[in-house]
Amino acid sequence: MALSTTQASALVEQVAGEITRILNSGQSENTMIRDFERMMVRYGDMPTIAQSVLGPPARSATASQLSAFAEAFQGYMARKYGRRFREFLGGTVTVTGAQDTGRYIEVLASVTIPGDAPFEVRFRVWDRSGRPLFIDLLIEGVSLVISERSEIGSLLDRNGGSVDATTAALRNLG
Repeated sequence: MALSTTQASALVEQVAGEITRILNSGQSENTMIRDFERMMVRYGDMPTIAQSVLGPPARSATASQLSAFAEAFQGYMARKYGRRFREFLGGTVTVTGAQDTGRYIEVLASVTIPGDAPFEVRFRVWDRSGRPLFIDLLIEGVSLVISERSEIGSLLDRNGGSVDATTAALRNLG
């Protein structure tokens, strides 16, 4: 499947619209976090993101361990970032361009929040799973995947390198 910059940009516009809808829904924080998790599963390649964030231990983990880690990781991400998305209330996301890197499409967007200067977010999108999904976000040049890989690496260290113990710990974080 050959992903176009137009398709990747449309995905980012859908994600932005979904985030805006969730934020403006007036729902409880717990309901919003559940909605953010559903949105991440719908628009993000969460198994790929989770495996990348886990880093080298992913190579020796079993399929069952990877699946459990991915599930715990997506819940952690929804809790952690779902709470932070409230900062974007009243904001807008405008797609400003897209470029094909050969490996994925990088969609550039400008985020404007009332009272703050606009900032750039780059969504990395691919279609290796058969449909367009994002695989990373760069906020002001900082990769979400690389940042989380560092945090998960520290968590792995605290848990003696155990993927199972790290997975269990993730269920209580965020």
